[in-house]
Amino acid sequence: MKGFVRFLPIALFLAIVGALVWRLAHPGDALIRSKLTDRPMPVFKLMAAVPGKPGLATTDLATGKPHLVNLFASWCVPCITEMALLKQLQAEGVAIVGIDIRDRPDALARFLDNNDDPFVAIGADNDSIAQMALGSSGVPETFVVDRHGIIRRQYIGGLTASNLPAVHVALAEAAR
Repeated sequence: MKGFVRFLPIALFLAIVGALVWRLAHPGDALIRSKLTDRPMPVFKLMAAVPGKPGLATTDLATGKPHLVNLFASWCVPCITEMALLKQLQAEGVAIVGIDIRDRPDALARFLDNNDDPFVAIGADNDSIAQMALGSSGVPETFVVDRHGIIRRQYIGGLTASNLPAVHVALAEAAR
């Protein structure tokens, strides 16, 4: 019995490490759920980020059709990759609006010129007020907002070809 008690701390330690390793290798759910899902879009009103395009306010999102709200910046490398997918969604008739985070107007204009601008409106969030209200951890992030201005889905990080089917499903559900 004494020999067993002597090895009990080591066995307990190995059991805990084994359980932690197993849980890391097999997470229960990889989807990060937003606390804002099924809640109205936070109230904000942003000035236009570039000339010739309107700014963005919460009231612009409750228009009877769903929107993608994309938080991005010209200095964001993943945002460049994501632009082609946003342009594809725009070509399919999806209304996409942007919230430009802490950017310079000249840098933003170059970014949009170089990356085929998919946005119908872009609000300048120079102080990250809308970003903070949305609980955004960084850029890019995309929100699916339904026809009533309710957030239905949040995508953290850049949109990819692998999550486009889920974006289409979320948009179809948001149109109902």
